[in-house]
Amino acid sequence: MTDTMTAYSDGDIDTNFSAASPHLNELVDARYSRRQALLGGISAATAAVFGGAMLSACGSSAAEQAPPVTVSAGGSIATTSGRTVTLTGTVTGAALSSGWTQVSGPPVTLTVVNAGTATFVAPSVAVATPLVFRFTGTNASNVSTTADATVTVSPAQLGFVATPKSLADIVAVPTGYTVTVLYRLGDPILSGAGAYANDGSDTMFSRRAGDHHDGMSYFGLAASGNAPDPTNSSRGVLAMNHENITQAYLHVGGSTAPGGIRPEAEALKEMECHGVSVVEVSRSGSAWSYSPASSLNRRVTPLTQMRFSGPVRGDAALKTVFSTDGTSGRGTINNCANGTMPWNTYLTAEENWAGYFKRETGDVATRGGASAKANVSLARYGISENRPGNYGWATVVPADTASTIYARWNVTARAAQPADGTGDFRNEAFQFGWIVEIDPFDAASTPRKRTALGRMNHEGCQIGRTVAGVRPAFYMGDDATNEYIYKFVSTAAWSAADATATDRLAIGDKYLDAGTLYVAKFNADGSGQWLPLVFGTGPLTAGNPAYAFSSQADVLINARLAGDALGATRMDRPEWTAVNPVTGEMYCTLTNNSSRLATNTDAANPRAYADPKSTGGETKGNANGHIIRLRESGDTSEATSFAWDIYAFGAGSDLDPTNINLSGLDATNDFSSPDGLWFGLPSNISGQSTPILWIETDDGAFTDQTNCMLLAAIPGAVNDGATRTVTNTRDGASGTQATRVGKAPGTTLKRFLVGPKECEITGIHSTPDGKSLFVNIQHPGEGGNAASISSNWPANQSGGSATGSRPRSATIVITRDDGGIVGL
Repeated sequence: MTDTMTAYSDGDIDTNFSAASPHLNELVDARYSRRQALLGGISAATAAVFGGAMLSACGSSAAEQAPPVTVSAGGSIATTSGRTVTLTGTVTGAALSSGWTQVSGPPVTLTVVNAGTATFVAPSVAVATPLVFRFTGTNASNVSTTADATVTVSPAQLGFVATPKSLADIVAVPTGYTVTVLYRLGDPILSGAGAYANDGSDTMFSRRAGDHHDGMSYFGLAASGNAPDPTNSSRGVLAMNHENITQAYLHVGGSTAPGGIRPEAEALKEMECHGVSVVEVSRSGSAWSYSPASSLNRRVTPLTQMRFSGPVRGDAALKTVFSTDGTSGRGTINNCANGTMPWNTYLTAEENWAGYFKRETGDVATRGGASAKANVSLARYGISENRPGNYGWATVVPADTASTIYARWNVTARAAQPADGTGDFRNEAFQFGWIVEIDPFDAASTPRKRTALGRMNHEGCQIGRTVAGVRPAFYMGDDATNEYIYKFVSTAAWSAADATATDRLAIGDKYLDAGTLYVAKFNADGSGQWLPLVFGTGPLTAGNPAYAFSSQADVLINARLAGDALGATRMDRPEWTAVNPVTGEMYCTLTNNSSRLATNTDAANPRAYADPKSTGGETKGNANGHIIRLRESGDTSEATSFAWDIYAFGAGSDLDPTNINLSGLDATNDFSSPDGLWFGLPSNISGQSTPILWIETDDGAFTDQTNCMLLAAIPGAVNDGATRTVTNTRDGASGTQATRVGKAPGTTLKRFLVGPKECEITGIHSTPDGKSLFVNIQHPGEGGNAASISSNWPANQSGGSATGSRPRSATIVITRDDGGIVGL
């Protein structure tokens, strides 16, 4: 056998002889002329094709390299979360490329403007945090030169100049912001309703926007179809409440009642103006509009079919001639605040529902006397004898003699009818005062009244932070003088998978139909307890001398009586609740309390004083209201105890700083009667690390100086202030009261918006990106009438002549002119 050995050859053995690829020289010649090659050198030509790595490998000398470029990354930058930062780099010398990359710090998305410029939005941080960015310039030899820029991001700050107080008939916002009127009373949303004439002649309000726009939520929609998309900030549905009506503007010449009988057409219009709207909205460029023909559009009114769920479903107290088994009912009314559920449903709260019912003289005796349970219950909720009922709907004689849509507003028991209520409407009032859940993505679904959350003057229902495996809490105020703050803790522990379920009301069944309702007791030392409203425990038994509770359903129907029995703390009109998405702390507005005396204050409701008006007269009690906050023990929604303090006291900046203006408010942030309350969403920087708290007012005490307003705050935390002792003086009496006051807000609280004449600012939500803020303007010009119009808003918002135009409640959208996050 013969071995043939091939010696090493530095030849063309592994050379590619294919004609498909050009030779090096051909590549060079294709890009550079002979003159350019001579001027720049073969090194530069080769770098254009292969880059600097080949030059290094070839060992070219420095003389053959292109000269390096010089770069600058600019100076250090200081900014705050949510602000847009511009990085500007410069290159001196001939460069093939340049650009920015992030080296360290919380990651951000860089948007390239040009080769030397990039922008990003400063991320949310809790403390000052450096971010380093590198600017790189590359020369023709593919040699890079770099320079670094450090951007130090501090926690979010309010990024606008405070809006001055105003008595003008317009919505005013800071410079750099734009207001768009989106959805007004009477706007058509369903087929059959024509354009709104706004002269009192309009009908078909079950197909139009209702009146008194109030609590509101935005739900993102998929780009096409009707499925939820919680990330979509350009297409969504707005669900909003229509709390009440400005009756004087709804009819041609005002309301009438010839012979004490309301005309059916007027009463029907007024009823249909109450309830809830669900309407699709979208943004094209920077312009928002609503879709009048969307299949998602819906009106829920006092006439809409309802289903009861939870412990009270089927209880004897819910039985009427309409629902003899106590499982269903008609409508929802006086819907004020709201709740946005993580499984994409809308909660609406029935607030001042009791005033709509007529009760004739003699009804107490028919029901068994003053000590009869039904009479005790009706009285505790404000339904006394000889009351006509709001708007006199019960007086209507309908054309359809079989109709009961008007008779239901009279709760007088008829002696000739069965005592169980199945023959009349004696129990109709017990069908109201609940939290109602609506699926905004299914216009054919039946809303559910969630009875496990108790019956009261519900002022919204705000869910706390959701943590997997932990039972969520839902916070509620009872909006009436000296009423209580409540919390409902679900029996079901939270599962993140429920957020994307398609049977959304079934998820509501899971979390809202079983659990424990609690009422709050605030102690003088800054601690508090959640007292359970559970039948058979403590005083909640048949042996209670004030009211003999017979079941858990009885306790829930009469949550106020249960709170009385447990010794809960009587508060200064508890209204909206809001939960800080970062800390879990719950805030609650206590709007005011004219009955608060110098002798009956407590630590959680510490002020009683007289507030003189520049126009004459004065308001008394806790005239300007305050905002209380609490932090659950162990930071868990399941806690039965908490710590509390008062975040801010409403007051004019000219009032006594020692005993009234306890938060040190000035002309940029003084306010009165806080009502609406909402934190920015955690899907954007306004709800991260140091979230924005939005505060809306519904005021009668400060209106000599300003219309109602919206303020933005970046609050601290419970117990960031100190204990104070207040000296109260009212009606010749005086007394001292110790309380717990949060750190003075200073520049972390600013007035953002002032509304038109005689309005309330209420209802607030935003798109997921925080760049569009929806706000409701309720009852502008409410003091006028058709013959003497006191506001022309919103027809005058764009600056044109609107003389003679009747005012309309409306939803507005606020955006920043630079496209940034609102408020920061």
